[in-house]
Amino acid sequence: MDHRDGKNLRPEAQPGAQSASRSGQPRRISAGADQVRLSLSQTSTEPVPRRRRRHEAPAHEPEPQDFTAAPEMLGERVRLEQLSEDHAADLAEAAGRLGDVWVTSIPAPGGVPAEIARRLEEQSAGRMAPFAVVDAESGHAIGMTTFMNIDAANRRLEIGSTWIAPAAQGGSINPEMKLMLLTRAFEELGCIAVEFRTHFHNHRSRRAIERLGAKQDGILRSHQIHRGVLRDTVVYSITAAEWPAVRLGLEHRLDGSHG
Repeated sequence: MDHRDGKNLRPEAQPGAQSASRSGQPRRISAGADQVRLSLSQTSTEPVPRRRRRHEAPAHEPEPQDFTAAPEMLGERVRLEQLSEDHAADLAEAAGRLGDVWVTSIPAPGGVPAEIARRLEEQSAGRMAPFAVVDAESGHAIGMTTFMNIDAANRRLEIGSTWIAPAAQGGSINPEMKLMLLTRAFEELGCIAVEFRTHFHNHRSRRAIERLGAKQDGILRSHQIHRGVLRDTVVYSITAAEWPAVRLGLEHRLDGSHG
């Protein structure tokens, strides 16, 4: 292409160039080692639908009530569903197996109905989406989790108040549960960031959060009074920009757990 006179000169035809046939078949132009296929059907000016990337906001703007909804989400090993009083018996049994862990706020078996009621009240007030964690094979509830500290206007929330029975810990249930929750948060609700918080001394929880791919934002010193003593709270988050890599990591982790 020659720009000396300010005009684009038409390049000379390449040897071996083939013109399009009148039948509308594709034509091929040889350009060195590379071959470019041109199709006459591509002359349409109609826009081509663009596939939404995983980290983009959903096509519709989520309503505030969408953030507190707890729709059923089904995985291979675990199911998440709206928490209700019907889960009380299973959850009381699961809580009893956990015992008293001082760095957590897991209810005693007798306190499970009150905790369910509290979470449902938070949902009615627009502050929480409470889920029951159900073992897909047995159909029994084995724990609870939530979307909490919801800030719908800024599309942020925390995944927290989570606990599951000891037999379900350390396997694939927690990463699959987190994958479903994060997928809903980022791909359906269009969140820009999702937080996780835990007690500074809850080292098992901290390792599990870090293994998800969350990064530590900081430590809130003397953040709360927990069991009569001051609690430091460690804050982690995953941002929308980080979500595609986090998702691939979780999917790979779950694929490796098969068999």
